[in-house]
Amino acid sequence: MQRLKQIPISITETIRARTIVRKFLKPTSLIRYQALSEHFAADVYIKHENHNPTGTFKIRGGVNLMHHLAGIDGDGVITFSTGNHGISIATAAAWYGIQATVVVPENNNPVKNRAILETGARLVEAGKTFEEASRTVATLCREEALYYAHPANETLLINGVGTEFLEIVEELPDIDMMIVPLGAGSEAAAAITTLRCFNPKIEIVAVQAARSPAAYQSWKEGRVVEADNRTFAGGFATGVAYEIPFQIYSRGLDAFVLLTEDEIYDAMAMALYYTHNLAEGSGASPIMAAEKLKEKIRGKRVVLQMSGCNASAEEIEKTVSRPSFKVGFESVT
Repeated sequence: MQRLKQIPISITETIRARTIVRKFLKPTSLIRYQALSEHFAADVYIKHENHNPTGTFKIRGGVNLMHHLAGIDGDGVITFSTGNHGISIATAAAWYGIQATVVVPENNNPVKNRAILETGARLVEAGKTFEEASRTVATLCREEALYYAHPANETLLINGVGTEFLEIVEELPDIDMMIVPLGAGSEAAAAITTLRCFNPKIEIVAVQAARSPAAYQSWKEGRVVEADNRTFAGGFATGVAYEIPFQIYSRGLDAFVLLTEDEIYDAMAMALYYTHNLAEGSGASPIMAAEKLKEKIRGKRVVLQMSGCNASAEEIEKTVSRPSFKVGFESVT
C-alpha cells in the first residue's frame, strides 16, 4: 500500500495536529491535588488522559494519523498492540470510515480486546508477546493492501500525542517537571519535543516497569537494545526500544525510574485513593515515580501524566486488595 509522506516530529506539526485532534477530542483535565501536593511538599497536578474516549492518550495520535490516511487508496490500516494503541487506531479508523485490523498477543487484556472489537475492527490474536504479534502484521501486509501503522515508529502518531502537552503549557506554563510513563516511547518523545520548545529547562522524567526495561536499558546504554518483557502492565509491555522515539528520549530525558510489579499495583491504588480515578498500571505509574523522587521534587511544580485507565478485572481486584488502597502512602512509607 502507498506510504504517507514522512512528516517530521516538530512543534509546528504538533500545532497543526491540534486543529485535527480538536475536531474529535476536547482538552482533558489538568487538576491540582491538594493531598498529593501536601504529601510531596510540592505543587502536584495530574493530566487526565484517562478521560479521553478510549481511556488513553493514544487516541490523539490515532486521529492525526487517520486524518492523513483518509485520502490514501488501500484496504485499510493494520497495527499490533497490547491494547491501547490498537484501541486508538481502531476507534479513529472507525470515525474516518477506514477498516482497521489489530493484532494482539494471545491472552491479551480482555477489556482492551473488547474495546477494539466494539469499533468494528478485525481482531487477530497471535504470538505470546508484543514483538511476536508484530510478525503477523508483516504477513498480513504481504497478503492485503493495508497501511502498517507502527505503534512507535510513526511520526504522525507522535505529533498527535504532542497535543496533550500543548494543553498543559497553555494552562500551566511555568511547570518545573513532567513525569510520563514510557513503553514504546511516543508519549516521552512528544513531551520532550513539545515542552522543551516552551521551557528548555523543564525536567522530563520517564517511568517504566523493571520487568520490561528495554527503553530504560537503551537510554542507559545509548543504543537500542532488547530486554525481558514480563510485566503485567500492558502499557509497559515492550521487549525492545523503538528507533524514532528513542532518538528523541535518548537525549531528552533527565531521569528514568523503574518500578517493581508491586509498586505498579500500589500506584494504581494511589490513583484511586488520592484522585478517585481508575488508572491502569502504566497510567498510574508517575504517582509512584514521584514517591521515588520525593526529595528531588520538593518545592517544585510537577505534572504527572495519567495516561490510561484500561485495567483488567483481575488487575483491579489485586489493586483494591492492597493496603495502599485504604490508606494511601501511609502503607508504603
